[in-house]
Amino acid sequence: MTEVLGDFTLIRRVVGVDDFVRLRQITGLTPRPRAAAEKGLPRSLYGVHICHDDRAIAMGRVVGDGALNFEVVDVAVAPDFQGQGLGRAIMQSIMDYLNSEAPEGAYITLMADVPELYLKFGFDYSRPASEGMYILQS
Repeated sequence: MTEVLGDFTLIRRVVGVDDFVRLRQITGLTPRPRAAAEKGLPRSLYGVHICHDDRAIAMGRVVGDGALNFEVVDVAVAPDFQGQGLGRAIMQSIMDYLNSEAPEGAYITLMADVPELYLKFGFDYSRPASEGMYILQS
């Protein structure tokens, strides 16, 4: 399903591997191995991306088990297109998905590189009740 947003097209589908790798790289997100992206992206619960002139310039995904736990990941907007509300459009599409698919009591998490964006959508800090943690497999 697509939606026209002025000069942009919002596509409710996971972005392709090449665009995923490129967008992570140009936005400063941690690089991900191509082989892992090829395996992982099709396993997403939900994906959305925005194109400009047929090129992906923003993206976001939801991963998890589809009932108890959902995680918002890979939200990124190409530097040349930041500040135009595209991150908000990505998050609104993700929230629409979560509001229709996540059952009551589901736990929805994310790692916030830009907390201000996520606070606008009702996310809150988990501290002091809990602390976000991660490990990078090597």
